[in-house]
Amino acid sequence: MNNPSTIQQLREMKFSAMAAELELQLRDPAAYAQVSFDDRFGLLVDAEWNRRQANRLKRRIRDARLDIPSATLEGIEYYEDRRLDRAEMVRFATCAYIDEEHHIILKGATGSGKTYIVCALGKRYSIPRII
Repeated sequence: MNNPSTIQQLREMKFSAMAAELELQLRDPAAYAQVSFDDRFGLLVDAEWNRRQANRLKRRIRDARLDIPSATLEGIEYYEDRRLDRAEMVRFATCAYIDEEHHIILKGATGSGKTYIVCALGKRYSIPRII
């Protein structure tokens, strides 16, 4: 096998994570000597799959044009005066309301964190869900 040629072909086919994983395996042949071909090939495919999923998530978040792209549901602060129900927020985090074709309406004073909550929910929805 002509390793540099194979790695270059992988890069040209836009399998850059696979190429990087193959280079990693070739740099340390002793570590992979006892690993079967199927397992090594699985590692290459897993690396490419993970890279593509991460890129897809980044693209979805960027395309959503969220005002606060760093917002997370874990970052929501449940102050007494905000009257946020933690159990409701956990339920919203499942995104089941979308499948049920329901809407969420947020009301509150300026600066109460409505945009942050919306961005956190939008970011959560952009993450692939298992149905």
